[in-house]
Order: sequence, then structure tokens, then C-alpha cells
Amino acid sequence: MAEEKKLTVLQLLPALQSGGVERGTLEVAQALTKQGHRALVISAGGRLVVPLTKAGAEHFTWPIGKKSLKTLLLVGKLRKFLMEEKVDIVHARSRVPAWIAWLAWRGMNPSTRPRFVTTVHGPYSVSAYSAVMTKGERVIAISKMIINYIVRNYPKVPQENVRLIYRGVDPKQFPSGYTPPDDWMRQWQQEHPGLAGKKILLLPARLTRWKGQTDFIDMLEQVIKTRPDVHGLIVGETHPRKQAFMAELEARSKRLGVCQHLSFISHRADLREIMAISDIVYSLSREPEAFGRVSLEALSLGKPLIAYDHGGVKEQLAAILPEGAISVGDIGQAARKTLRWLDTPPHVPEQNPFTLERMLTATLDVYTELARAPRSK
Repeated sequence: MAEEKKLTVLQLLPALQSGGVERGTLEVAQALTKQGHRALVISAGGRLVVPLTKAGAEHFTWPIGKKSLKTLLLVGKLRKFLMEEKVDIVHARSRVPAWIAWLAWRGMNPSTRPRFVTTVHGPYSVSAYSAVMTKGERVIAISKMIINYIVRNYPKVPQENVRLIYRGVDPKQFPSGYTPPDDWMRQWQQEHPGLAGKKILLLPARLTRWKGQTDFIDMLEQVIKTRPDVHGLIVGETHPRKQAFMAELEARSKRLGVCQHLSFISHRADLREIMAISDIVYSLSREPEAFGRVSLEALSLGKPLIAYDHGGVKEQLAAILPEGAISVGDIGQAARKTLRWLDTPPHVPEQNPFTLERMLTATLDVYTELARAPRSK
């Protein structure tokens, strides 16, 4: 039997700083090189370039995510690149790079050009601009919510081209029952001496209006009436432009009398450890998350999760911890469930279907299946 052809796969995205799309790109590149394929990435660069190249992938620094007419000048350059590098699969993960890739790809010989894949990472605004994310010969959707978004808003997309591939976490990185190392615990206790002996309620969410910080504060007000031993943590990046919202949240916590029971902590690289010492984790986004990777990381660690029953997080809870789902905006329900779970924590199953290995296998299967598939005329 002939050995399977090794593929050259190019992924395109605006940058490689941080975030779910970027981490997914890195993980797919690592999986490709591990199996002997050639992994290429074009982006404006960032902190994840180092682990990317360390894994044997190749990075090319282009301003491919810049929202400017000048970016269209990259179409010809990319077409030449695809031919010179003998790319088999081009995988676009964001709208501007997808337009450049699609325009370059469309102008190539249909019988010899690479195969074209896109991933719809979120419910983009519905427009001709966003429609490019559905133009792949294979369109990866990261949750059932995203499949519904595609079907509802882009009905002409052939359903046989759409593939559901959930994001995944590595259970070795987020093991159930994980305990942070002693030196981390010592450092944490020095930084937050007031948290000793407290029950920790954690909302991991960047500071933006729809992420649920206001609901979390309102819930905390109800919980501390019964459980004054509770302390809430809001952990997430605070953009300078969000200072007014931050001041609003601080004023609200003072007005409701919870400021002594609440800490705001900016972006941390040790969120895993903070989740591990928390008693309950929350996902209270008012708008549905396309998937919600952090909530899955919490569940993987064995942490009880209380979340609004919509979006990708709803799909996670349905599979792992159905009793964690509450009606969107129901602060009273969140408070009552919190009080119950502080007394009697629920059992969070160790096994879950949303693993990194499953995600990577499914993604590479899409590449190999498409590489072999007949070309449409």
C-alpha cells in the first residue's frame, strides 16, 4: 500500500498574540508537524510565533489582517506563494485573511490549486464581507450554535461542506482535581491575604459590557446575605478604553455593599491555578459565546460551572454538567444555585467529549479528506 502523501497546509490569521483562534492555529500546526506534514502560518506575528517555530512549523510575517485597501495588494503575492510553496490546503481563520486567500485562490487553475478551508469562529455580523467565511470547500463550525448561524444566514452554503468540530482542551494540561504547586499557593496568599478561608466565586471574563460582570455583582449581593464567607473574583483583561465601565462596576459594588467581597484582577497567565482554587466558576455572557473555551477548561479541572443556557457553553453543560445551566439573566436562580452548591458541590465527571486530541484528529481528517476529494468543475 502506497504511503499517504504528506500535506503542506497554510493557515492564515491576523496575528499570533493570544486567544482561542491563535491557540487553535498553534495546536493544529503542532499536530501537523508531529505527523510529518508541513505546517505554514501567515500572520502579523506575536508571542505564539516562538512555540510555533519550535514545533517545526514555518511562520511568514505579513500584515494580512489589516483592514485597509492596501491589504488587497497581498492577493498576487499570496497566489505566487501558494504556487512556489506547493501548498495543498489553505485554511483561513479570519475575515480579512479569508478575503485575500479566496481572491488569490479563485484566480488559480481549478485543477491544480490548493483546496480551500475556512473556520467560522463566531457569529459575525451578517454581510457580504462576513460571507467569505462560508466560501471554503469545507467550512468548519466550532459549535452547533455556529452551524445554526450558517444555515440561518447563509442558506446557499451546501450543508455537505460544513463540518462540526468542537474546540477542545488537553486533559493533561487541565486535569480533574488539579492542585496548584506550593510556591504558587504561597505567592497567591501573599498577594491576597484577605482570601484565606473564603469560598471563592470566579468570573473569568475580559472587561466588556456583555460578558456578565454586572450580573455577577448583582448575584454576589444576594449570596453574601446568607454566606458572608464568600469572595468574588472577576479576572480578565482590562483595556484602557474600558476604564469608564470599570469605574461603573466599582461604583455598583459599593452601592450594593459588596466591595469588601469582590476583587478585580487583570489578565493573568495563571488562570488555570486561579480556577483550581475556586469553588464555583461562572459564564454569564449576555450574548451567546460561540464556544467558550475557558468554561470548558474549568469543567476539565472538575470545577462546578454555573452558566447562562445559550451558545456553545450550553452545549458543553448539556454533555458534562446539565444542572449548571440557568436561564439567561436570572440572577436569583444563579444565587440560589450558588448557595446550594456551596453546601453540596455537584459531581463533575472526569471524562468529557471536548478533548484537544479529538479536535486535532477531526481537523486533520478534514484536510486529508478534502485533499483526496474530487474537484468541483
